[in-house]
Amino acid sequence: MSIFNVISLLGGLALFLYGMSMLSGSLEKASEGRLEQILEKLTDSVPKGVLLGALVTAAIQSSSATTVVVVGLVSAKILKLRQAIGVIMGANIGTTITAHILRLTDLESSNFLLTLIKPTTLAPIMAAVGVILFMGAKRAKNKEIGLMLLGFGILFTGMFQMEAAVRPLSESPVFAQLFATMKNPIVGVLTGTLVTAVIQSSSASVGILQALSTTGSITCSAAFPIIMGQNIGTCITAILASIGTSRNAKRAAFIHLAFNITGTAIFLTGIYSYQALVGIPFWDDPITKGGIADFHTIFNVTATLLIMPFASLLERLAYCVIRREEGEDGLSDVLAALDERLLVSPGLAIEHARSTLLHMIDLTTENFALARQLATGRYDAKIAEKMKLNEADVDTLQDKIEDYVIKLSRRSLTDKNSADVSELLHMIGEFERIADQCENVMEASLMLYNAPGDLEFSPSGKEEMGIFISAVGDILSTTVRAYKEQDVALARRIEPLEEVIDIIEEQLKLRHIERLRDGRCSVDAAFSFVETLSCLERISDHCSNVGVFIITIQDGHKDFDTHAYLHTLHKGETEEYAQLYSAYEKQYLLPITAGH
Repeated sequence: MSIFNVISLLGGLALFLYGMSMLSGSLEKASEGRLEQILEKLTDSVPKGVLLGALVTAAIQSSSATTVVVVGLVSAKILKLRQAIGVIMGANIGTTITAHILRLTDLESSNFLLTLIKPTTLAPIMAAVGVILFMGAKRAKNKEIGLMLLGFGILFTGMFQMEAAVRPLSESPVFAQLFATMKNPIVGVLTGTLVTAVIQSSSASVGILQALSTTGSITCSAAFPIIMGQNIGTCITAILASIGTSRNAKRAAFIHLAFNITGTAIFLTGIYSYQALVGIPFWDDPITKGGIADFHTIFNVTATLLIMPFASLLERLAYCVIRREEGEDGLSDVLAALDERLLVSPGLAIEHARSTLLHMIDLTTENFALARQLATGRYDAKIAEKMKLNEADVDTLQDKIEDYVIKLSRRSLTDKNSADVSELLHMIGEFERIADQCENVMEASLMLYNAPGDLEFSPSGKEEMGIFISAVGDILSTTVRAYKEQDVALARRIEPLEEVIDIIEEQLKLRHIERLRDGRCSVDAAFSFVETLSCLERISDHCSNVGVFIITIQDGHKDFDTHAYLHTLHKGETEEYAQLYSAYEKQYLLPITAGH
């Protein structure tokens, strides 16, 4: 084998790995996170987890990608450790599909259809179609399909080049002797483990072994331990993915490693015991690509069936090796959802960012309820302290979500993913400002409490503030529901109420000025009253912004003119708006004007 064959082999390996990465990445991106979202929802038992792990891995052609996502889901506490065990086992089975696809290169037939699906024919066709789609398509999804087909073609081109490069080895006694040493199971397992750990893909290392099998120098006895070692080597990806994550994520990576080592130990013991006692007829026969694919599947399916009943023992072992420690719970649980390992799946990362945002929104609405108590009653230091803690958490969540989403935006995203990122950034800003206004209400209440003379709002001022804050509470709860449910009908109820709130604010300011002029209210109390009104009105403004944004994204307007839309509404040109405005006017404005 000359230096040129080595160069050709390395070039083929590069193409093979790049093609596999392109194929896996395009399949993952085309799914827009749906496959991983299924993992979240349908893994309530180990057998279900095994099945779903196998299906997802077969679909995205990468056990490494699946295990990385699983580590991220466990870190985010979306998947429990027990659920992850089944998915990890299933991923080992699903990854064997690649070897079965590669065995098609051995297909021999004069039949036109069979010749057409043979990779030597199909790969160039798919690559050509892929290039046409990628360069000619305008839609991002079609471009992804083009990349997927191109990746498939590149993968097989690399495979063919590797086969051609190693062909001279079939006549090399040194090469034959090298693989003769692989009959030692320990050497074979270590070789498979190291090669796979370096390239971080069991599918790729199995593909390399299939290419080498065309030399006829690799026997079943040499290939079997290598294949088992490849399953151990692929654990390096999950181990690397768990670095810097939660202890639960590290436990998931440990379970992946423990499962594969245990499976290899059991299978090695069984197969070598059978060979010593009974004998395997094809033990020293050259192995084919099909034989490698078959053994890869048999090994993983058998290991899963044998170990699956002992999933709880694996879980307990993980907790014994990586013990619990204080501080695993708290806000860190929520922030764990923003695991950067999940950025490989934009659709899933967006869902986790949104779930974290919803927690931030819940803290904001809780602070509004607390601010309401302060605005309509007396200042309470315990309530204020709780608000400060919530506000600190809101600020932390805002920073973390924004940082996460910005990192996600730098990746190659579909149009839908890009729109979702824009939505998240918009909503983060609006709800954080609502939280700020709740804190300002608290500070206005503290200002009144600290004023000399044990001041409080007059009876009429308290009554008016109660009505006003009820209206703001109504618009905030409607806004939160509209966003959580993505309900346009609810979103359309926001703007007419916001307009009524604006009018109420003006009315209340005028009435308060009258009380101040008549001496029924002190200057200190007046300032706190007006400041509270302004803060609450600003909350309704941010609710209006959220409502308009929901209508924009749900109606699919690309050139939506917000100002023109609001102008049309405020002129009363839509019947729905006029009816809602009238209803809110009767509910909130009329009680104030009637009492004047």
